[in-house]
Amino acid sequence: MLWNLRMRAAERGIWKSTEMRRLLADAGLEISAGKMSALWTGTPTTIRLDDLEVICSVLDCDPATLLICEPEKAAARRPQKEQQKAVGQSSAQVVAPRFGRHRSAPPL
Repeated sequence: MLWNLRMRAAERGIWKSTEMRRLLADAGLEISAGKMSALWTGTPTTIRLDDLEVICSVLDCDPATLLICEPEKAAARRPQKEQQKAVGQSSAQVVAPRFGRHRSAPPL
């Protein structure tokens, strides 16, 4: 995923992280200077959905504007054997459902 916060903020005329932090605080989201710096300069490894909702509200956008998929990166992480298998197959593998009770009984 590509984190697009700075570009979206620039489109809204927000050029400094301190300005963005102030707007978020006005919207009810208090972010520390360190966390704001991390959001502003890099791609966060995690973000709370509540925080994302406020950020989107301030920037007048939806999460898809801030989080851009990069399918080539996901494909690059796939193990080599699986990549070769996927390239060699033209149709997807069909998984048949298992009916009946195929589980062990719970402990007594």
